[in-house]
This record gives sequence, structure tokens and C-alpha cells, in this order.
Amino acid sequence: MTETSVTDAVEHLERNVVDSLPNGELKRKLELDRPLRVKLGIDPTAADIHLGHTVVLRKLREFQDLGHQVVLIIGDYTARVGDPSGRSALRPELDPAEIDAHAQTYMDQAFKVLDRGRTEVRHNGEWLDMPMEDLFRLARTSTVAQLLERDDFSNRYQAGEPISILELLYPLMQGYDSVAVRSDVELGGTDQKFNLLLARDIQQAYGVEPQVAMTLPILPGTDGERKMSKSYGNYVGVAEPPEEIFGKVMRVPDEAMRVYYELLMDEPFDPDRAAVESKRHLARSLAARYHGDSAGDAAEQHFDRLHVERSVPDEIESAPLPAEDPIHLPALLADAFGVSRSEARRLLTGGGVKIEGEPVAELDVPASRLHGAVVQLGKRRFKRFTGRAENG
Repeated sequence: MTETSVTDAVEHLERNVVDSLPNGELKRKLELDRPLRVKLGIDPTAADIHLGHTVVLRKLREFQDLGHQVVLIIGDYTARVGDPSGRSALRPELDPAEIDAHAQTYMDQAFKVLDRGRTEVRHNGEWLDMPMEDLFRLARTSTVAQLLERDDFSNRYQAGEPISILELLYPLMQGYDSVAVRSDVELGGTDQKFNLLLARDIQQAYGVEPQVAMTLPILPGTDGERKMSKSYGNYVGVAEPPEEIFGKVMRVPDEAMRVYYELLMDEPFDPDRAAVESKRHLARSLAARYHGDSAGDAAEQHFDRLHVERSVPDEIESAPLPAEDPIHLPALLADAFGVSRSEARRLLTGGGVKIEGEPVAELDVPASRLHGAVVQLGKRRFKRFTGRAENG
């Protein structure tokens, strides 16, 4: 690469990046004029990828588009520990079969963003299932004092809260991943900065050229405040139906639009565009990105029918009515929509259930009222109940 092309590549790759450390190291690596090995480690503790995860995945794709090799590490071993970053307590242990199932789903969704042909997938169980002698060597690379510099460990230690030896090993295990795959660059969110920099020290201890530590911003959730997380209920999953993606993005506060455009779109945010139009364009684009070009327009039309025209969708899935009469709505909603009975009761009490457009609060209704009727649960879920209700 020429000096100009290297400079342009650095500017492109460091766009929207919080840290690229050490300063100037990415440029030096690119001047080696060979494909860099760019690492991302993921612990498949949950099955779904949300838009927050795609911030890092999109940066990986930028490296791929410039000819570099992405190394996606499935943390089948580290997931058993659980990344303590940002945590105030030890994570529960996951079943290995559950980890494997999550990993497959994660990869299927990640390849909606990444180029499969330029992605090397590895499992860190390949090298972390090590003899005790090798574990001793790894443990010698760091000190407890060094590990306690992490904010999450430091806060828990000062509060007198327990920190397991297993958790202290986590950053070392992640660092050893970088040794095993000889990564040139590692990406992560800002909460991963300590781990990424510690990996440089561990690489040096094993005689491996240290990586560039690159951190990216953490996307706020649909509430515009806390980070996007399934546990906070403020996430948008890339595998969710397009109408769900559209509807959730339309709930994002106007003031969060600029950061959403910066981190999720390939075009700049236009401050002169009406806020609702910016939001619609974003929602339409994301639905199309993960479900095909036509899905974005269809999702917008679905949204307008529900929230602008106040009408129901053209196609509604049918569900059978039970034979009893009257019908107990919490049980019916639980079976038809997959919610718990307590959640169904809460929605009924709060006016979140409608029969033929009319709110219903009763727990038991005549079967005749439900036969052939459209039931709406929340804002975007519908079922048409069919089948002859019979006493028996």
C-alpha cells in the first residue's frame, strides 16, 4: 500500500472508534502490506445478536472489505466462566450444550454482517483445554494487583463483595486467545479496554507481536439511556421480524438518532431532516438490511396500519379456540402468543388486549365473542381465532 492509501485506510478504520492503542500502531501494522488478523471474541451466553453487537461486527466488515482476515473466536471455554466486565456479581454457569446451541445461532446471525469467506471461526476450547503446567505459565504473565485495576473488580473488592479465582482468570484466558490466533488487531466495546490491553502484555510474554487494541462505542438501547441489552428489554434483535425491528426503532428517542446513524448507518445524520423522517429512514433501512430490500417497505406499511391508520394487518395467523365456554383469556393468550399467564393478566388489566379493536379487561369471555375474532396483544401482535367452540 502507498503512504496515501495507508493513511486513508487508517482514517476509514478509525472512524467512530473510541480507542486505537497504541497510537500510530494501526498505521504501522497496515504498512506491513499483508492481510491483518483481526480478532473478535464472543461468549455465546445468549442466542440472539442485537443492534448493539453489530457496531463491532460492522467494523470487522470494514477490515474485511479492505482485504483483511477476521478471526471470530467462539468462547466455548470462556463462556463457562462468564465475562465479568461491568458485572457486580459472578455469572451463573451455563450448560455446554446450551453454549453450543447459542454459538450456532450467533454465527448464523453474525454472517448477516460479516463476509463468511473472509472469516476464520475458532473455538477457544481448542487451546484452553490445557495441561496444568501450561495454565501455571499463563498465570505467571499477570499479577493480582494488575487485575484489580479493573473498575469492576476494584469496586467489588472495595465493597467487600466476593471475586472468584475463576473470574480473575477470565482476562488471562481472553488474552491467551490472542496468543493462540496471533491476532494483529482485537476489537471490542469500551468495556473491553482492559482485557484488550492486557492481551498485549500476554502476547509479549509468549513472544508474539502485540495486537492493536481497538474499542468502539456502546450503542444505547431503545430507551436512549442504558446500553442496549436483552436483560434491560431495550434491544432490537437482528433476527426479529422486520415489523418488530421497525416498530422498536421508531420508539428510540429523537436525541439518540445522531449516534444511531453514526454507529449503524453508512450515511451521515442530517440534522435538517424532520426527526420522524430520520427515524423512519433508519427503521426502514435496518429492516431491509436484515430481511431483504422489500421487508423495509412492508414493515413501514405494517407500522402505518397499526399506528397511523389504526387498522389490522392484511394477513393474520389463525389459532384454534379451545372447546370450553366461557374461555379463560389468560390461558388462551399464553397458549396462542407464548406469554406467561401472569403477563397476560397484566396486559388485560392495563388495556393491552383488544378483541376486534375493543379493549377487554375480563378474564373470562363467551366463546361466541372470540369465534372468528381478531385478538390484538400489545401493539403489534395479532391472532384470528377459529374453530367451533363447543361445550363438553
